[in-house]
Amino acid sequence: MKIVTDIKGVNLKRSVDAGTAEQRNAVLEIIRNVQKNGDIALKEYTEKWDGAKLSTLTVKEEEIREAYKEVEEEMISILKEAAENIRNYHIKQLKSSWSFSQENGSILGQRILPLDSVGVYVPGGTAAYPSSVLMNVIPAKVAGVERIVMVSPPNEDGKLPSAVLVAADIAGVKEIYKVGGAQAVAALAYGTESIKSVDKIVGPGNIFVALAKREVFGDVAIDMIAGPSEIAILADSTAFTHEIAADLLSQAEHDERASSILVTTSSKLAEEVSEEVEKQLQTLPRKEIATKSINNYGMILVAETLEEAAEAINAMAPEHLEIMTEDPEALLPFIRHAGSIFLGRYSSEPVGDYFAGTNHVLPTNGTAKFSNPLNVDDFQKKSSVIHYSKTAFEENAHKIAKFARLEGLEAHARAIEARKN
Repeated sequence: MKIVTDIKGVNLKRSVDAGTAEQRNAVLEIIRNVQKNGDIALKEYTEKWDGAKLSTLTVKEEEIREAYKEVEEEMISILKEAAENIRNYHIKQLKSSWSFSQENGSILGQRILPLDSVGVYVPGGTAAYPSSVLMNVIPAKVAGVERIVMVSPPNEDGKLPSAVLVAADIAGVKEIYKVGGAQAVAALAYGTESIKSVDKIVGPGNIFVALAKREVFGDVAIDMIAGPSEIAILADSTAFTHEIAADLLSQAEHDERASSILVTTSSKLAEEVSEEVEKQLQTLPRKEIATKSINNYGMILVAETLEEAAEAINAMAPEHLEIMTEDPEALLPFIRHAGSIFLGRYSSEPVGDYFAGTNHVLPTNGTAKFSNPLNVDDFQKKSSVIHYSKTAFEENAHKIAKFARLEGLEAHARAIEARKN
């Protein structure tokens, strides 16, 4: 890995991948085709890109029962326990409607309700991601969303991965369709004969899924435009070399564009980690992907102080941040921007990916400066409630009318004065 000893001049912000003109045009064409031809377009794309010729897009109950037979009992138990951890964490995020009364008799408040429907995109292709099912569905269930629709691209045999179906059943999904890519996003946004449209689309995907979510935003809500995975590790001389290297590679194996960065105050650790990463790469099953990620987006920064290291982290605003120092809690107040923060030796990033209960759908590309991990609030909407009393109205009517006329809105003023007079 490349080691940088002068970090002040390093550009630590990643650029957002907006796709090529060809990719954007392809996505627009797919969306138009799905809007026009519905299920026919979905089946044609599924056969073309996933190699599956489907008579129906819907996952049937017997497919879920069969999936349970193909997943070992211990794994089912692990999925259930992970789901319970995720549920318990997100229940603490729940907010209730509230109101307060004023002395003049007026009542002001906020009404908090779940969204009516949500679409969850689960990636497919080279790997199965039951964790994505749990992380996207469970906060929606906790929020009280009535209709949750899951879409995911099938394998060539026309089936979804068994672990994905089991996770969906554990999470409580009742409506599942075998369709992926930009066409699945279009179906969720605009509806087809089989798939009724939803109010919000969540879940990660490839560049075509990301571009499709960008295009349909406004007609439906979306969670975020997710970029490649990122990990930053802030470590001092007390950190263990082989553990730091392993954690860096845990993200590098995701994607050729994934970013793995170590910021440390120890030149010795920097050298040792660089060598250890190269050593561990040799036996990694996804060696080719991880090597490209490390070579193109990996870096080790050597800071003079832990405070300087923390500022480098804040400039990055990484998706995942591990603090592996002698006293990690002492550094937490210095961190302003990170999607998820892992403190101490035993808080390796995969702990959050799968089991602890925090959400692994996190802001990327530096958007942790202003965005949040996926949470229960993402599946609720809020309405302001105003019940103005006669006393309050008579006290303030002339002020409201005067304010309206300041902005040149006479009808606004007259709407107030119609009641006053």
